[in-house]
Amino acid sequence: MPDAINIGNRRELFWDEYLIDTQKTTAQLRLHQPQAREVVIDHNLPWEGDGCDFYCILKDAGLYRLYYLGWEMMNPETTRLLPRPVVVCYAESQDGRTWTKPDLGICEFEGSTANNIILDKNTAAFDNFSVFKDTNPDCPRSELYKGVGLGGKDYLWCFTSEDGIHFRKSWPMTNHGKFDTLNIAFWDKHTNQYICYIRNFHSVPGNDLNAGIRDVRWMVSRDFKGWTIPVLLDFGGADDYPLYTNVVQPYYRADHMYVGFPSRYVEKKQWTSNFDQLAGAAERKTRMKLHPRYGLAITDCVFMSSRDGKTWKRWDEAFMTPGLEHERNWVYGDCYPALGMIETANDLTGAPNELSMYTFDNHWSRTPAKLRRHTIRVDGFVSYHATYKPCTVATKPFIFEGRSLSINFATSAIGYLKIRLVGEGLALDSCELFGDSLDRRVVFEAGDVAALSGKPVTMEITMSDADICSFKFGE
Repeated sequence: MPDAINIGNRRELFWDEYLIDTQKTTAQLRLHQPQAREVVIDHNLPWEGDGCDFYCILKDAGLYRLYYLGWEMMNPETTRLLPRPVVVCYAESQDGRTWTKPDLGICEFEGSTANNIILDKNTAAFDNFSVFKDTNPDCPRSELYKGVGLGGKDYLWCFTSEDGIHFRKSWPMTNHGKFDTLNIAFWDKHTNQYICYIRNFHSVPGNDLNAGIRDVRWMVSRDFKGWTIPVLLDFGGADDYPLYTNVVQPYYRADHMYVGFPSRYVEKKQWTSNFDQLAGAAERKTRMKLHPRYGLAITDCVFMSSRDGKTWKRWDEAFMTPGLEHERNWVYGDCYPALGMIETANDLTGAPNELSMYTFDNHWSRTPAKLRRHTIRVDGFVSYHATYKPCTVATKPFIFEGRSLSINFATSAIGYLKIRLVGEGLALDSCELFGDSLDRRVVFEAGDVAALSGKPVTMEITMSDADICSFKFGE
């Protein structure tokens, strides 16, 4: 066989064509969308407001820590933005559905420290803030939790903490970018370096940034202090349109792959009769007195994945849209997912867990923002899909380790999958597979998967009215 790809016993996801023999594959990649669920947090406290955004979720020893900004978009007279300074707030949960805002006694607001504010104007003029727990084995205890945010004019700063709550402004990281969005950093154990994703602009006419194209760039560091010059992500020649937040993260079930959910910024050129028919037209026109884009811009969200952090497969069809129109959506600020996702219990008794993602409602509304939960199948952002007419997914040669194979798949009642593993001198055929499972063990009718472990093989999946999201070899 040609050079085989060594996948070991890691989970492989059908989000791209890395493992796929495209000449033999007739099934099609299909993007899936999350479903909106309930509101989990109401930001109705005096230091919060309709500007609460840029959420960051950190799983930490059985606890989910949530960091977000507390602020209001405009003053009551709608004559200026940011009527009071932005603060960084903290909440926590054990299940991703019930959240508490503890009184931390750290920062004063209107004469009291009985609040969940962890950082305020006394540390920096905040516009964004994200946090990660540093898994670099050489990380000092005092820097175990690192925050990244706009901490001074034109500079991205590092903030450090020992406990994830008490942060101090520590050192500047870079001034190569425009950082008024959620900037993301983490330690990558596979490359032994820190990676950071930031925002900048390109194709800027004159000095008018808003006329340029917002973009996502990445930079790397060995020590979190000296960083490379940020470079544009490579989307393989795809259309060049504005992207805002990126929320890039290693996927928790297969951390050799990164996922991102960049918000797509769409600024219409002028007011049209369609805007008159959107709810909230009067408020939209009022905001335009401050700047036209506050009424003309709308946003959605796309999905992208990568195996090296720089080269990405991006889906141009929307992953999230503002949804059915109501009085407080279809605005600039819709579909900004939180960084992080949580595997939560399913509402259906006995059903497997699902992935919860979170976005905020009520932007620009002058009513408290709300954090809403959305759900999607575990591993289920993209699948290979077969119609009723049978289709095939064929792989390139690869090498695995293990004694069994499990798949994440779904069929209709009449649909099915059949899997064939072919190695040197041996071919294994599965029984007919049907159902809907995150972890279906594949039974082969004659032969043992272990006989092919460590040897080059190919896999051929014959499918009808079915989807397959991922597979994993193991013990």
